Parts: sequence; structure tokens; C-alpha cells
Amino acid sequence: MNHNTPLPPASPHTLRDLTGVHRRVLTTAQLRAQGVTSAEINERCRPGGAWQQFLPGVFLLHPGPPTGEERLHAVLTYAARESAPGVPAQPGADDPRRSVYPEAMITGLAALTLHGFTSAPPLPSIERIDVLVPRLRRLRSTGCARIVRTPALPTPQAVTGVPVAPVPRALADAVSELSDAGAVRRLLTEAVRGGHCEPASVVRELNNAKLLSRPHVVDAVDSLLAEGRAIAEDRLYRMVREHGLPDPVWNVDLRLPGGPHLGGLDAYWPEQAVAVELDTRAPRQDEDAMWSEYARKRETLERLGITVVHITPRKLRDTMEQQAAVVRTALMASGDRDPAAYVVVLPR
Repeated sequence: MNHNTPLPPASPHTLRDLTGVHRRVLTTAQLRAQGVTSAEINERCRPGGAWQQFLPGVFLLHPGPPTGEERLHAVLTYAARESAPGVPAQPGADDPRRSVYPEAMITGLAALTLHGFTSAPPLPSIERIDVLVPRLRRLRSTGCARIVRTPALPTPQAVTGVPVAPVPRALADAVSELSDAGAVRRLLTEAVRGGHCEPASVVRELNNAKLLSRPHVVDAVDSLLAEGRAIAEDRLYRMVREHGLPDPVWNVDLRLPGGPHLGGLDAYWPEQAVAVELDTRAPRQDEDAMWSEYARKRETLERLGITVVHITPRKLRDTMEQQAAVVRTALMASGDRDPAAYVVVLPR
């Protein structure tokens, strides 16, 4: 007998009603809904039998080693909240919230592998697959399934039909289990270089997971922020060049003549008194203080007649043309404003 063998004739349905991996990975309740008794399950799962129990209440309907896909679906099947007896309907291809695995999604290293990270190990070499569930679910880690709890589930992303945690959350769950500084740095760097997410969203999740007290994580975050700023600056250069904006002076400090330092700017057009500042703040414990510093600098410059345009790296990535239009509008409106105060422009 193999996994293509139908159930006994007495069953009201057969496993031919299912497709793909869902035909090979089923729970006790799903098998009973197909007319399979507990005695039949036990008989087929005996040593040398046609089936095997892979996780508590989860069965593989063949005797051989599970495929990577089967391991993923078995872990999700084990962790999912089963809303009703029987076999759930297939999910919509474009709506992971309709998943056959309610209240469960893959996270950690396995999720990063599914997201396409080359620095994450291949699925067959991942011994424990992290699965994210609500905090109050009564589950325990067992076999290859490691239960990760959260007060509020993020919206999953569907990757090859599997509900997967967003990259920032998956990174935080992966990093929580890693002590290798090099591995942590490679994952965080690829997240930014590969365009998977912005540094701020990664740091926010690491902070929420209370991982920023670990020295090797802090070092990797510092490199991540430097990497993110370099990428954002490159996009800012491209925006000016590709959208025909006049050349500014780059990376400057402003001072009042004989007076105090006013702050640094990423780009400044002296004739129009227009400045661009990249908002690369990373949410850490001192986020409020950092925002207050940004706000104070902006208010000071605008009192002097200098228009400050704040642009986030994400906006530069996703809506570069729109951001260029905002800067162009500020430059064109300069002729309608009172002249700005004289300031000294110094290289930063």
C-alpha cells in the first residue's frame, strides 16, 4: 500500500478527494471525517506499515521520509486551530487569511528560506521549523515543530501556498535562536540589500522581541543601519538625477554666522533655501528623543525660512517619482516666500 491507495470501501469518501500535499498530511479528525477509524489508523501506523505518525495527531500517508513541503504542512497542520471537523477547503491563492491553517504561520529561518533568502539554510537542513501562533494557544514544541507565541499575529504572506510571517517578524524569530554574529549580520544585510524590507521595520521587531541587549545583535543592527542609509542615499542621488532636479550640495552642515550649529542635511539647495533630510530613524528605546530632535531641527530651520522635506527610505524606494515632485514643488515655490536668513553651509 502507498499514499495513493484509497481508503476502505466503507469510507464515505476517499483520499482521492484531496490534492497535493494535503492528501499526504492529515490529522486524526480529518481521517475520521473520511471514515477511517482509530483502529485502522493504528494498524496502518504500525512498524513497517503504510502510514506514519509524524507529529501528535498528524499523519503522513506514506512510510518514507517526509519531503520539505510535507514537513512544512505537517508543522502547520499540528499548530493550526481546526475550526471544524473534516478537511478544510483550499485557500484562495491571493488571500493567505483564508488559509487552511488558521492562527498559524511559518516564521524564523524556514520563513526566510521561503522568502528567498540565500543566507538562510535550505529547508531540508533546518531541523526545527518555527511556527507562529497566538499566545494563548495550548500547544507545545515537539518533533520538528517549535512553537513561537505572539500577543497579536501579523498578517501572513502566501509563499508557494504556505502562510509565512512577514520578513521583519521572521527575522526577529530567527535571530532569537542564533548566537553566530556572522549569521545574524548576513541575514539582516540581505533583508535590506535584497529589498525585502527597510531597516526601521527590522529594528522595530528586534526591539519588540527584546533582542537589542545582545551585543552580537547590536553590532549587526549598527551595520544594518549603515547599509540602509547608504542605500537610501544612493536612491536620493538617483531621484535628483533621473527626475531632472537641479543639483544640490550634498551632505552639509548648516550654521548661523558666528552662531550655533543648526544641523546636518542630506541635500540642500542654497538659492532656494530647500533642504532634504532622510528620515532613517530606527525605533529603539530612545525613539521619542530622536523624533524630538528631528522636530526641533525642522522647526528651527523653518523659522529661518528654510523649507525642509523629510523623506523616508521606503518612500524613496516605492514612490520616487512622487517624492521628486514634492521637492520640485518646494523649489518652485521658493520665489513666493520671503528670503531665508543667511546661513553658513559647511561640508559634513
